[in-house]
Amino acid sequence: MATTIKASVLHGARDLRVESRPLPTLSPTDVLISIKSTGLCGSDLHYYTHFRNGDIQVHEPLTLGHESSGIITAIGSPSVSSDYGLNVGDRVALEVGQPCEACELCCPPGAGPIGNYSGEKGGEGGGKGGESTSRYNICRAMRFRSSAKGWPQFPHAQGTLQEVVAHPAKWCHKLPESVDYTLGALAEPLAVAMHAAGRAGIPSRVPHSSPSMSSSRGAARVKIMVFGAGAVGLLCAAVCKSITKGDAIVVIADIQADRVKFAVENGFADAAVVVPILDKRPETIEEKLEYAKSVAERVKGAELVKGLGGQVGEVNVTFECTGVESCLQSSIYATAPGGKIMIIGMGNPIQTLPISAASLKEVDLLGVFRYANAYPKVIELLASGDPHLPDLSKLVTQRYSGLESIPMAFDMAARVKDNEGNLVLKVMVDM
Repeated sequence: MATTIKASVLHGARDLRVESRPLPTLSPTDVLISIKSTGLCGSDLHYYTHFRNGDIQVHEPLTLGHESSGIITAIGSPSVSSDYGLNVGDRVALEVGQPCEACELCCPPGAGPIGNYSGEKGGEGGGKGGESTSRYNICRAMRFRSSAKGWPQFPHAQGTLQEVVAHPAKWCHKLPESVDYTLGALAEPLAVAMHAAGRAGIPSRVPHSSPSMSSSRGAARVKIMVFGAGAVGLLCAAVCKSITKGDAIVVIADIQADRVKFAVENGFADAAVVVPILDKRPETIEEKLEYAKSVAERVKGAELVKGLGGQVGEVNVTFECTGVESCLQSSIYATAPGGKIMIIGMGNPIQTLPISAASLKEVDLLGVFRYANAYPKVIELLASGDPHLPDLSKLVTQRYSGLESIPMAFDMAARVKDNEGNLVLKVMVDM
């Protein structure tokens, strides 16, 4: 048996090297996973391009990648099978965040078990329907693969762009036969969308004044706005379509016309808004807010696809997936009284917002950071054959194979279109 593995290692901005490292050793509760597919995330791209992500600086050579699936090649002890229902040969999606499991966020009273408890240790969680109420995603001691966040915790948690990783069985989720490695890797960003939708509490019905806004079951359609038609934004739209059984009216906005066109043509959205890029950027606060109001009016005036008819109007829930200040400002103006804005995009850390416009309408601004207790629901959704769920495999627009191809994969992930003019949404690296 080999004693070393190969890994892609980032030593500085755009300085990726394929290196050997020792085969990981297993604790009794670990599994050894041969990585098969890894999607490239925006945070990985920031690390690759700048050797930092915002104000998070890398302090040692770092393997990137955290949207991954693979196959178990060894288990640390028989307890992995009895406690977590995992065995050699099982295909899994990796939940790569490892919280402390001891603080008040990980273990609030009555929270129930977290992670994968499908074996003898399984049991009812403390939340609704047995779901845990733990918020381990915001654990202060969280270690997350491919992230330098949490410094001075050291060493960094190495990512999954390597041949093999040792990972706690507790944070590995078995994939059904119908879910391939590609969808298994997409489970990670889909978990972000699922977590955001859960925090939004998408209503089953809302007041309406237009017959076109009535669902087939007589309830008023909830209206969803998504700013940003990248992978996470499209996944948020897809989750909303699924959990409302197709009743949600989804409008999506982006500066790229081809992206919103893709969203509508492939069933992710019912209306599209192309956000205009001005020749002269707004500079004063007054100019910025006027621009944001104009974008909000574009959202409310957007025409619904054929068969629905009419205009969107104010929306009930907005998913802000860009991190761009003007988009969050527009979200406040476009969201109806009593609505919610889910802040998902990680952009400028300091932003000027029209807070009075939000407070006077009792519009809630809710932060979303990664996910908690989402993987079981995500994998169930992927295996469900839900007719209301758009084809998520279409989000994978470019593929690369092997560790040596990873620099090219990152260069592609930074682009809007490839050399053939195809959209770049999610770049996947296969091993």
